[in-house]
Amino acid sequence: MRVLLQRVSRGEVRIRTSDAEPRVTGRIGRGYVLLVGFTATDTDEHVGWMAEKVAGLRLFADADDKMNLALADVGGALLVVSQFTLYGDARKGRRPSFIDAARPEIAIPLYERFIQRLRETGFQVESGEFGAMMDVELINDGPVTLWLER
Repeated sequence: MRVLLQRVSRGEVRIRTSDAEPRVTGRIGRGYVLLVGFTATDTDEHVGWMAEKVAGLRLFADADDKMNLALADVGGALLVVSQFTLYGDARKGRRPSFIDAARPEIAIPLYERFIQRLRETGFQVESGEFGAMMDVELINDGPVTLWLER
């Protein structure tokens, strides 16, 4: 399981369709945008570990401008977006291979459980739509970006 975490002052995800205006499925203010990818060997244990890790990270500045405050300390929210391309391998050729990315029948339940586990921590959690064409808009705060892997 891989997560690209970006600390944001705001974030939004819209679903694109050819026959209609984009539809907003998630919008947050201060918090984290999480781009999330899964591989076939990921389990509920990985999902639980990652949810706890994200919930507990201290990435917001305190009064001394040190990264000592967690998401809960600042009343932050989460925007979770499925991103199978995190498992893209572009070492050979010009077209990436996505063979390490979990197939939808494995990834969708893990994605849904990850969102649920984050909600169980008490945070507002918004999300994209698995497999949809999405526009993700964010203002990266800092910038602070972390690569998390389990």
